[in-house]
Amino acid sequence: MSRIGRLPIDIPSGVNITIDDNNLVTVNGKLGTLSQKVDKVIKVENKDNQIVLTRPNDENTVKAKHGLYRVLINNMVKGVTEGFSKTIIINGVGYKATKQGNKVILNIGFSHPVELLEEEGITLECPDATTLVVKGISKEQVGQYAAKVRGIKPVEPYHAYGLKYGDEVVIRKVGKVSGKK
Repeated sequence: MSRIGRLPIDIPSGVNITIDDNNLVTVNGKLGTLSQKVDKVIKVENKDNQIVLTRPNDENTVKAKHGLYRVLINNMVKGVTEGFSKTIIINGVGYKATKQGNKVILNIGFSHPVELLEEEGITLECPDATTLVVKGISKEQVGQYAAKVRGIKPVEPYHAYGLKYGDEVVIRKVGKVSGKK
């Protein structure tokens, strides 16, 4: 069996999980509601306050789906209880972010400021002028929005100016060296 797929998902208190006939798994928690359609090949059951996923055979595609849907459901449970966040670091001379209402304004070396609007399910925070935090209950949505923001001005390798994730390691390149010795 799949090492990830066979692990049961514990349901914390305050979380309600419903599974309908079409294998639509809906997770309700204190932060919100998420739902995921699970392929009919994978059987999803609620046993003893745990979600258990089983598969009928050991075909490669079925084994892959087994682990995938287990992780997706586990991320939904974690999302409605704790939520997810991604930190983006702004590095550069004069680069900064300011929050105004439901939008963030980035001054990152362009001739104009860049405005980021909060989308549904996404909240933006600026704890300081060089840090932007993307928060939400859907791991996929938080990651996608953070990637979109980072894509505005990715880090360049010579001075490390630009936007990078908080846990990203930038490999620096050596600049030009004089030809005379």
